[in-house]
Amino acid sequence: MSSPAPPVPPHIVDAARQVLAQDGLAAATLERISAAAGVSRMTLHRRGVTKPDILRALAERFEAEHRETMWQALVARGTGRERLRLALELQCELSERNLATLEALSGAARDAIFHDGGPGALTRSEFVAPLERLLLDGAADGTLATVDATETATILYNSVGHTYRHLRIGHGWTPERAREGVLRLAMEGLNAREG
Repeated sequence: MSSPAPPVPPHIVDAARQVLAQDGLAAATLERISAAAGVSRMTLHRRGVTKPDILRALAERFEAEHRETMWQALVARGTGRERLRLALELQCELSERNLATLEALSGAARDAIFHDGGPGALTRSEFVAPLERLLLDGAADGTLATVDATETATILYNSVGHTYRHLRIGHGWTPERAREGVLRLAMEGLNAREG
């Protein structure tokens, strides 16, 4: 039986985000992270905190931020379509706040945050369930097409998140231009069909 991972103090997570954003994953050594946090490397060693522990804590923080962000759309007033658009706008804002950190992570580190299991794994339900709920609400109130909500939520989460980050980083688009371009395309594909 393995012992639980040690808790990573919030100021260490903040420092890790800063180092990752500035210099990337390879440069985010425990020495650099501890220096940015204003503690010694030995302090982390005594607490039993490793780089994988810090990456896990980063993932947990991102998940918590996502949950808090999506809650705003889930409890908002409006149609399913209006609330879904709000959720996708909020997803873009969350991506913007974490842009440099997400870009600095390796593919494997990002997969550990967003996916269950190995190759072919699905996006974790924590990230897609809010969108699924809003798709179902929109189908029920007639403001969105009736779709396979689980699959469509997965496609939406990934297409909005990845495309937004790519347009921001790879193409240098402003946050507003990237967000509006991605959301216009996503929402038009979900128009309620007549008939």
